[in-house]
Amino acid sequence: MLYCDYCKQPEAKLVHQQYHSQTYGFRTVDDNELFGRLILEINQAGLSWDTILNKEQNFRDAYSNFDIDKVSNYGDKERQRLLLDAGIVRNKLKINAAIYNAQQIVILKNEFGSFIRWLDMNHPLSIEEWVRLFKKTFKFVGGKVVSEFLMSTGYIPGAHNENCPIFVEVLKTKPKWKEV
Repeated sequence: MLYCDYCKQPEAKLVHQQYHSQTYGFRTVDDNELFGRLILEINQAGLSWDTILNKEQNFRDAYSNFDIDKVSNYGDKERQRLLLDAGIVRNKLKINAAIYNAQQIVILKNEFGSFIRWLDMNHPLSIEEWVRLFKKTFKFVGGKVVSEFLMSTGYIPGAHNENCPIFVEVLKTKPKWKEV
């Protein structure tokens, strides 16, 4: 199968190629999985994406399978456990952001019915508008984190080039894109 240019490079690892072909750019309809993508994007800041992909299962295990309700109730004991977990990124700011963001998503779910519905109700926005909205709502969400999260979940274009066979599959699952 042909891939986007990065995946054709000799240094592209299998884990990245699998993510590219099965996850990247595809819309998800599960709030917990969306939350998991946000956790991964936040933790990628300053690190290589391959590092995060290789630790994805560790993150899933450490953060209660990305269960928003469970993570939103994490306290000092869970924070300490996460800070000691060598299988994930042990950054206090990123860990605190994950817990805070879960609490914010609980609020969004109560108000809008789901995290996905909140995203859909705000869609489409320009990338600048998305960044403002995310910064108002969440922690540790700069422009790069927001744009990669939105790209990885199909809310904005750019995950695949038009010559990539996965691009056609992504188009089948995406909401209407606004030019960014």
